[in-house]
Amino acid sequence: MRVIAGSYRSRILTSPPGTATRPTSDRLRETLFNILGTRVQGSRFADLFAGTGAVGIEAISRGAAHTFFAEKAPAALKSLKTNLSHLQITRNYTLEDRGTTPLLARLLKLEPVDLIFLDPPYEDEDAYTQTLGFLGSPAHASILAPDALILAEHGTKGSQPLPGYGQLTRIRVYKQGDTTVSFYTQLTTDD
Repeated sequence: MRVIAGSYRSRILTSPPGTATRPTSDRLRETLFNILGTRVQGSRFADLFAGTGAVGIEAISRGAAHTFFAEKAPAALKSLKTNLSHLQITRNYTLEDRGTTPLLARLLKLEPVDLIFLDPPYEDEDAYTQTLGFLGSPAHASILAPDALILAEHGTKGSQPLPGYGQLTRIRVYKQGDTTVSFYTQLTTDD
């Protein structure tokens, strides 16, 4: 596993042994960041259920202004911290080691986020429902910038995230092998 592009291009990232952590593949990260294009530069990016931090580190490498990581699994958290340390990334990021829910609570009090990537364990349907439901709630709309994008990685087989959650609506689905990414944005209402 490596950083695909940007200031840390080709640098190797570590992953914990075993299958408990499933990093987003290099190929999929490359495709997703090509889709996002210039939106990443200067963005406020959140990597929820970050695992090794590969997606958030890719955002940093491509010029995100600030990246938020949320991870609480000990082995994954150790890899994430190791990756940040080995790349000598010391600023413009926040690491919430208590997981996604505490980070979302913190984000309610901060400037809005432009891009959110979430990749919980594929079988954890509640994590998708709770996280996307939280982000789609009108009471939590302040977390998202007006044109924010939320990318939810999930398995191609089995249960899928819904087409919408509150004010979030799915606008695109990208499939690559056994992995699918659903893109969501906020519904806008004309006054």
